[in-house]
Amino acid sequence: MSVQLRTYKPEDFDTLWAIDQACYDAEVAYSKRELQAYLKYPGSDCIVAELSGEIAGFCISAHQEDRGYIVTIDVVEKFRRDKVGTALIGEIEKRLIGFGVKHVSLETATDTPASVAFWKKHGYRERGIRKSYYPGNRDAYAMTKTLSPDFRARHKAAKTR
Repeated sequence: MSVQLRTYKPEDFDTLWAIDQACYDAEVAYSKRELQAYLKYPGSDCIVAELSGEIAGFCISAHQEDRGYIVTIDVVEKFRRDKVGTALIGEIEKRLIGFGVKHVSLETATDTPASVAFWKKHGYRERGIRKSYYPGNRDAYAMTKTLSPDFRARHKAAKTR
């Protein structure tokens, strides 16, 4: 079965919040207020992934001028080996390119090897460590990716076909 991607709708909110609560420790997961704020932030975008008729995950980004930021990517545990995260990051990057973004950044915990490997697999590189970024004095890698002109040109050509 293939992953279906679509833009967030307000009626998705409770499901997305429940997914975020399941994906992260209580002290890291967003409160309802925080998640609503990110969804309403100027320049924000949210993509929802569906698989087998249910919401399998989502990704929120924000952008300003040529800079983008991945706020969160959450995938329901039972769908984590079904390429949902890859589909979400691919689509969010395409959308960011459409907004003129050239550089994307994010933070991910240094003590989550699977997350670090996911981001590296998708071309993100460590540019430093943010000490005590997460509650409990957990450090985070600050990661970045340059959306290359070649990648942007291929995306633009695909849109015009």
